[in-house]
Amino acid sequence: MIKAVIFDLDGTLSDSIRSMKYCGDRAVAPFGMGPFTEEQYKYFVGDGAANLVKRALIAGGDVRLVHFQEAFANYKKLFGAYCMYEVKPYEGVPELLKALKERGIAICVLSNKPHAETVKVIETLFGKETFDVIQGQQEGLAIKPSPEGVYRILERLEMEAKECLYLGDTATDMKTGKGAGVFTVGALWGFRTREELEEARADAVIMHPLEVLTFLEQ
Repeated sequence: MIKAVIFDLDGTLSDSIRSMKYCGDRAVAPFGMGPFTEEQYKYFVGDGAANLVKRALIAGGDVRLVHFQEAFANYKKLFGAYCMYEVKPYEGVPELLKALKERGIAICVLSNKPHAETVKVIETLFGKETFDVIQGQQEGLAIKPSPEGVYRILERLEMEAKECLYLGDTATDMKTGKGAGVFTVGALWGFRTREELEEARADAVIMHPLEVLTFLEQ
């Protein structure tokens, strides 16, 4: 029986692509790069802020990442101020969270977004007491697809992998869940395709957040 659901953040809980585009475009603009499209950013994101900046620079022609340190510093400063720029929950997510809490299911977040901004986004969108565990990118914790973040959450909850469901929208998320041995569900309302999620061996792929409820008694 599932006793906990771990959510990815960007592309799963929050429709946040415009915030990352806003900050990313401005971070690389001093080097004559960008702006890039939202579709491009859907593939820049997912593996942490540093990789987002690297992918934007490469797309802009800086294949040797000569400008990385300065652009990354720009991005971190911008994102600290604008991480909520036009960010909103996906349709059906608030209803899913409410239904899970009513069933006594622990709800958690595991994101490659920096931890402070992860907390800020979650608490702004959903309130300070909604989630049982919020875990963003922190020094000393390997980013996804490492399963370390899932292990840390399970340890805090004092639960086993078989009691947990992981929901995310990218291959990185599916690899994270698979690596930790949890039931892994792909979200089709996010940033990537069904093909990507299925190739990453998602245990299930769903069209709407409330479909998560069908897995609770399996």
